[in-house]
Amino acid sequence: MKKGNSKLEQINTPDDLKKFSEKDLEQICAELRDFIIDAVSCNPGHFGASLGVVELTVALHYVYNTPYDKIIWDVGHQAYGHKILTARKNNFHTNRKYKGLSGFPNITESEYDAFGVGHSSTSISAALGMSIAAKANNEDDKHVVAVIGDGSMTAGLAFEGLNNLSSSKSNMLIILNDNNMAIDPNTGGLSDYLVDISTSQTYNKIRKEVIRGLEKLKITGPDSRHKIVAINNSIKSLLTKQTNIFEGLNIRYFGPVDGHDINHLVKVLQDLKNIPGPKVLHCKTKKGKGFKLAEENQTAWHATGAKFDKNTGEKLDHTSNKPKPPKYQEVFGHTIVELAEKNKKIMGITPAMPSGCSLNIMMEKMPDRAFDVGIAEQHAVTFSAGLAIEGMVPYCNIYSSFMQRAYDQVIHDVAIQNLNVVFCLDRGGLVGADGATHHGVYDLAFFRPVPNLIVSSPRNEEELRNLMYTAQLPNMGPFAIRYPRGTGTTTQWKTPFKKIEVGKGEKLKDGDDLAFITIGPLANKALQACHKLDDEGISTGLYDLRFAKPIDEKLLHEVFKKYKKIITVEDGTIIGGIGSAVIEFMVENGYSAQVKKLGVPDRFVDHGTQTELQHECGFDKQGMIETAKSMFQQP
Repeated sequence: MKKGNSKLEQINTPDDLKKFSEKDLEQICAELRDFIIDAVSCNPGHFGASLGVVELTVALHYVYNTPYDKIIWDVGHQAYGHKILTARKNNFHTNRKYKGLSGFPNITESEYDAFGVGHSSTSISAALGMSIAAKANNEDDKHVVAVIGDGSMTAGLAFEGLNNLSSSKSNMLIILNDNNMAIDPNTGGLSDYLVDISTSQTYNKIRKEVIRGLEKLKITGPDSRHKIVAINNSIKSLLTKQTNIFEGLNIRYFGPVDGHDINHLVKVLQDLKNIPGPKVLHCKTKKGKGFKLAEENQTAWHATGAKFDKNTGEKLDHTSNKPKPPKYQEVFGHTIVELAEKNKKIMGITPAMPSGCSLNIMMEKMPDRAFDVGIAEQHAVTFSAGLAIEGMVPYCNIYSSFMQRAYDQVIHDVAIQNLNVVFCLDRGGLVGADGATHHGVYDLAFFRPVPNLIVSSPRNEEELRNLMYTAQLPNMGPFAIRYPRGTGTTTQWKTPFKKIEVGKGEKLKDGDDLAFITIGPLANKALQACHKLDDEGISTGLYDLRFAKPIDEKLLHEVFKKYKKIITVEDGTIIGGIGSAVIEFMVENGYSAQVKKLGVPDRFVDHGTQTELQHECGFDKQGMIETAKSMFQQP
C-alpha cells in the first residue's frame, strides 16, 4: 500500500480513528496488522496474540469513548494494537527496551491503559471494581470492558470474578477472546466447552418473543432480570441441548461471533452498549492472524525472541556457531526425564507453561506422568500435594513470579504436612524485557520464613541436575530450586548424578581483605570481580551459600572469623533475602563486621535486558567492584 494512502498514519488517538467511516475500518485493520509485523520483526516481543485481536482492538476504540470508557486487557500480550492506536505509535520502536515503552498495559505510561497487567485472569475482577466505582461516582454513562482470553478463563480468579459479577447489576461487558490457545494449547473441560459452544437463531427469535410477551403482561422490571435470564437459559438448553455456563451465572451471553469481521464487531458492540446488566461477548479469533507461520505454529510465535525476516519468517540470529551452554529450562526438561526413568514415582506438573519450562519433553515421552493443569498455580501446588501424600514425587515447575499466586498453598497444603513436593522455580531473578510484573525477585524472601521448606539455587547447570536428583531422595520434604532465565555457563553439564548435602555451601576462593557471599549463578560474576580486585590490591574471598534455607552456618562462622568486610550478592530483593539472613546470623552469633547487601532494591524495576537491569541495581560485576572499593575508602 502506498504511503500516501495510509489511513493508520493519520491516526494517533482513538478520536482520529472515529473520524473514519465504517467502510474504512478493514483497511485500517490491515495497516495495523502490517505495522505490528514490521515492528516486532525488528524489535522482538509478543506477537501472535496482538495479531489475533487487531479487528477487536479497532472495533473497541471505534465504538467506545476511551479513555473515559475503560478497556482492561487481561495479561496484556495482546495489547500492541491498543498501544499503537493510543498515542504511542511513533514510540512503538522502543517497546520492551530499556527506558522505552512497557510490553504490557501500564497505568503510569498512558491514560488509555486502564489497569496494569502482566499475569493472567485479573481483568474481570478489576473491571467489576471499576464498574461499581463508576456507579458510585454517578458516572452512569461510563462503560467498562474486560477482554480476557480462553486460556485466562481457566484460572480460579476469573471464576471468582464471574461469581461476584453474577450477583451484581453492573453493566460491564466481558469479551471472551477465544482462540483455543494460551502460550501452549489450552487444556481442560472449559476449553473444550468454549470450542463447542454455539448459539441458535431460533433461540434468539423465541427469546425476543418471550420478553415481548412479558412486557405486554407488564410483569417485567428491574427485579425480574434474574427470572428472565432463567427463562432464557431454559430456552437455550432446550434448543442447543447444553447449559450455558455464563447464563447459568445470570450473565447474558452473546456469540460466538467472528472476531475478524470488523464491521460486524462494530455493530455488535454498539448494540451491547444499550443492553443493561453484565454481559459476555464470545469472539472466535485466530492467534497470529495475518502471518502464516504464526497461524500454523502458534506456540513458537507467541513471542518471537529474535529478529526475523517478515517475508520468510527466518530468525535473524547472527551469533557465533560455537556450542552454547543450554538454557536452565532445557536442563530441567532433560533431567526430569532421566530421573523419572529411574524413579517411577516422579511426576511433572506445570500451570500452562510446558514449552516455557521444557516439561513438554517429559509430556511427549511420559504423557501419563506429566500434567499441564492450565493457568492455575494454586491448583498446581495442591494437586502436587495430593500426589505427594500418596507417595508420588511431584516436580511442580512454576515461574518464580507466578509462584506468588500459590504462596498460601505452599504453606498450608505442602509445608505444614511436610510433603516431598519439589518446586522448580524457573525465571528466578530479573527476567528482562517483560518488566516488573514478571521479575522473579521475591521467592528467596518469601520462602525463607516457611518451616520445613528447603530453599536452594544452583550455581550452574550441573548443580541444577544434582539438586533435582537430591530433592527426590527419601525424607527430603518440601524442596525449592530456583534458577534464572536464560543460559548457564558450561556445555559440560550432563554428568553423573551426585547427592548434594542439604544446607552445604562452598568456598570458591580464599582471600584476606573482603569476602563476597553469593547464591546462585551470580557467583560466576562475583568470581570475575574477585580476580579484578585482587589485581588492584584487594585480596578477596568468595563463598557460595547454595542454600538460602537451611543456611550453611559452618561456612558463615568461617567467614565472620576471618573477614571484617563482607558483601552479599543476590538476584532477588535485598529485603528478606540472603543478605538479611547473613546479617541475622551475624547478630545472633555476636559477630561484628561491615556488611553491604547487593541485590534488587526496595522498588519495582522496569524492563530492559538482564544485563542492563543488573547494572541499574548495582549487582553486576562492575557494581560489585565499585562497592568493594568504596568499603576501603570509608573512614
